[in-house]
Amino acid sequence: MMQRTTLAFLEQLQKAHWFSRVGVHDTVDAIVLASWREAVVLRGSIEWQDLRLDMANAYSRRLQERSKERWLKWNDTVVALKKTLIPFVRGKIDPVVREYKLPHAFEHTVQWDMLHACMETEHADVCPTGFYANLASWYIKGHFPCGWQGVFPQGIQIIY
Repeated sequence: MMQRTTLAFLEQLQKAHWFSRVGVHDTVDAIVLASWREAVVLRGSIEWQDLRLDMANAYSRRLQERSKERWLKWNDTVVALKKTLIPFVRGKIDPVVREYKLPHAFEHTVQWDMLHACMETEHADVCPTGFYANLASWYIKGHFPCGWQGVFPQGIQIIY
């Protein structure tokens, strides 16, 4: 059973118009790319992949330190969330994937981001949300977060 906060977060994600502002320079809080091609290439960079994995692992470690009981249920929570998230994400991204012929890896990136944003939300009563909640905020604003410039946490988000 998902936390109420997670259900509310999923509702917020559902109402948002993902990718509706890609390429639009509407923020000073990120570097805005000019094309899906650039975004897809950057999304696949080792640096971005490593940062995302490091942040997921760091969150899991913090949860383990703060609530071993909740951490031991991590995999069960992932399985339960994926049942909702996989079709949800597919439905949200399908139009843009078809229109721009985006690679299958794009779907995996978005699924990973949303899964970890939901995991942060699901455990926010134990560990505050952070990196993935921030990524989700870019999706909600209509952008695609696809990289980081600088040495995290210094630096700046890169979005399309």
